[in-house]
Amino acid sequence: MLTISQLAAYAGVTVRAVRHYHQIGLLPEPARDASGYRQYGATAVVALIKIRTLADAGVPLAQIGQLLEADAPAFAEAVRRIDGNLRHEIERLKSSRKQIARLTAGDSLALPPEVAAYLQRLREMGVSPRLVQTERDAWILMAARWPDRVREWMPAKIAQLADPRVVRLYHLASELLDSDAVEDPRLHEVADILADLAEQGYAAHEILDEEAADDLPFDLLDALALESEPRVQLLLDLMRERGWARWTRLERLAAPDS
Repeated sequence: MLTISQLAAYAGVTVRAVRHYHQIGLLPEPARDASGYRQYGATAVVALIKIRTLADAGVPLAQIGQLLEADAPAFAEAVRRIDGNLRHEIERLKSSRKQIARLTAGDSLALPPEVAAYLQRLREMGVSPRLVQTERDAWILMAARWPDRVREWMPAKIAQLADPRVVRLYHLASELLDSDAVEDPRLHEVADILADLAEQGYAAHEILDEEAADDLPFDLLDALALESEPRVQLLLDLMRERGWARWTRLERLAAPDS
């Protein structure tokens, strides 16, 4: 006869586990001897080893009792069912691991590789981390709304980086974000470049013309710009002076009546 400690050690579990199995009715609790100790026989050892083996295989404790009492066909069917559940869980965990791995990838989180490559190009150009982060958040909004279209837009966006005016625009915006000046004269140059690019079809609104009926993403992008940098409102005012309204989807203002 074995004590509870000897039983646990023989079956390769803890005493605490044995007591838990007693509490949930998985392992019958023997009567105590005259000294007040539980005494376990060989049957208890076999039962505990079976319980440990099934638990180690991933079988929920709530199902182990039924398996121990099942006949051979019922046991085989239950094992097949449990195996199927385990396969599904493994696939879920693999997917979770991939998502967790993406957390370390920075730009790759919630963004396709083409956008991540574009953001890396901005860093290589010397664009400030704060501006890259704002641009990344904007692309996250667009990718959530148009997951298949953003990949189509990236070649045009990357091609724009060959234009000295676009490079100058990013550098000016980086400098502005690092400055605390409210009335910064560089805002006027940024407005001039944006108006010039809008005239020539470089602005993002032209890329997204086909999506013009959906206002919410553009409203969110406008709000993101203002929330990220309050001075964007000053820039919007300067753009209106140059005949353009809004921010991400620029709209040409009607000429005033003469």
